[in-house]
Amino acid sequence: MSRPVIYHIPVCPFSQRVEILLALKGLTDAVDFHVIDITQPRPDWLLEKTGGTTALPVLETEAGGILKESLVILRYVEERWAEPRIARADPFERGIERLFITREGPFGMAGYLYVMNTDRARMDEKREALLGHYRWLDEMLRRHNPDGTWLFDGYGLAEVVYTPLMMRFWF
Repeated sequence: MSRPVIYHIPVCPFSQRVEILLALKGLTDAVDFHVIDITQPRPDWLLEKTGGTTALPVLETEAGGILKESLVILRYVEERWAEPRIARADPFERGIERLFITREGPFGMAGYLYVMNTDRARMDEKREALLGHYRWLDEMLRRHNPDGTWLFDGYGLAEVVYTPLMMRFWF
């Protein structure tokens, strides 16, 4: 294998965040993308590589190493191809960025629970749970960049992580 391979589903927000980071770094040609058909069970060869897990994306290194979970793959890409740097370099800012990123799981879950809810009696509860995450994000953005658009002075790793989720929940 001459380049790393990313097994992914292009419409998946977790795959999209990896694609966004690679594009920001000008590295879309540094990896081979292999689309996995979401309408079919995962192929046996992929399950063998992943130890039976089905979540995507998955990155396979040139040496055959397997990395799973989009946040792990993002860190790998950021460290392997350090320039241009997308994650914050300043240790304090990097800490805030990491804090932001730790909240993406609960945010995403609240969003999907709201969107997928079929119990009208729980609609307000699900909506309020999601709005609580939006309030936290808004407070952090106002605290760390009150006059800006991004967490700090530009589109960074926190924005890479959240963008595909925000695209799904903007309605």
